[in-house]
Amino acid sequence: MSSRIEQIIDEIEEYIDRDCKFQPLSTTKIIVNKEHLEELLRELRMKTPDEIKRYQKIIANRDAILSDAQAKADAMIEEAQVQTTELVSEHEIMQQAYAQANEIVTQATAQAQEIVDNATRDANEIRLGAIQYTDDLLANAESIIGHTLDSYATKYDSLINSLQECYDTVRTNRAELEIPADESVN
Repeated sequence: MSSRIEQIIDEIEEYIDRDCKFQPLSTTKIIVNKEHLEELLRELRMKTPDEIKRYQKIIANRDAILSDAQAKADAMIEEAQVQTTELVSEHEIMQQAYAQANEIVTQATAQAQEIVDNATRDANEIRLGAIQYTDDLLANAESIIGHTLDSYATKYDSLINSLQECYDTVRTNRAELEIPADESVN
């Protein structure tokens, strides 16, 4: 879309090219209608301030738009930098948290292993103690039973010998009492 100034300039050029004639014997000088040319120039002078003001507004608007765009771009860059800083900070925090978690897991694993080792050692000590206690009880029982066996074996041997003597005596006595077969009572 062309401005009114450009249209007037086009009209002046068209007037010169179409309506003006060369002076006799010249190829560069022309004859112009002074009133018509002055009217076009007057209109050009009148429109020029308006056009200049319009262009100044456009330039001012352009500058304001560029300034606004620059401000928005700067704000976006600043926000991106803040977000980047936050992300980096969050990443560092996450790395620290992971490191702490790994350290806690390592410590917990070591403590758990120590507890298991202590429990295993205690269980082994208790088991060995129980075995020793049982062995002591069995040794005591063995001793009592052994003494009892020795005591009763001696008494049993005496009883057997005594019973054997009684048996032998009864047998001898019966043999002495034996009646001959032909004298038996029928």
